[in-house]
Amino acid sequence: MAWFFTQENIAGAEYLITGEDARHIEKSLRMKKGEDVTLVSPDRKEYKCRIDSFCDGGVKVEVLDSAPCVQEASVQVTLYQSLTKGDKMDMIVQKAVELGVHRIVPVITSRCVSRPDEKSLRKKIERWQKISVGAAQQSCRGLVPQVSDAVSFQAALLESVENDLSIIFYEGGGESLSQLVNKDIKSVAIFVGCEGGFDISEVQIAKEKGVIPATLGRRILRAETAPLAGISAIMCLSGNFD
Repeated sequence: MAWFFTQENIAGAEYLITGEDARHIEKSLRMKKGEDVTLVSPDRKEYKCRIDSFCDGGVKVEVLDSAPCVQEASVQVTLYQSLTKGDKMDMIVQKAVELGVHRIVPVITSRCVSRPDEKSLRKKIERWQKISVGAAQQSCRGLVPQVSDAVSFQAALLESVENDLSIIFYEGGGESLSQLVNKDIKSVAIFVGCEGGFDISEVQIAKEKGVIPATLGRRILRAETAPLAGISAIMCLSGNFD
């Protein structure tokens, strides 16, 4: 299914797709006049459209029908992910978006080996945002999750407690997710460590701020596996895999 996001709300019976999306439709997907595409606007409306013509400015489509987009989960999960080595964050972002994460915040923690300078980090965040767009299109999301600027662990803790529930996954043990998450919860913040996990002092600080240590079971998961397992479990417990 050809699924794209617009930068503005759609009004009227026609819409012009421009930029990279238009090039992708014409050059990569090689779509033709009369084929269908779906557009999702910032106000989370889903538009069923049909390609009318190709022009220098882009791809003109006819709007056939519209309805509220119902693709999003009932719970908003914010992933506070410690920076990982190499290209592991690429996969974390891609799969987290597919699983329904609402927002991703890179976090610099004490055991992070990856500590790019400001310029390098900016380029990484731009790449991760593009990955988020692609994953949101592939999985037919109702929005593109934002990959925010990297923050310190302390700043992330202060921000996270605005959610209904804020948890930190810790290999040293903690509460069971099944005791913390249910179908009534609307927003969850999860903290996941880098390759070395969290220092015990960080877990203690998190607890003092109201963040609950939680476990993902008896096995130790890799840094790139833990966030995906955590998001999947939360989606399941909140009824979003039903």
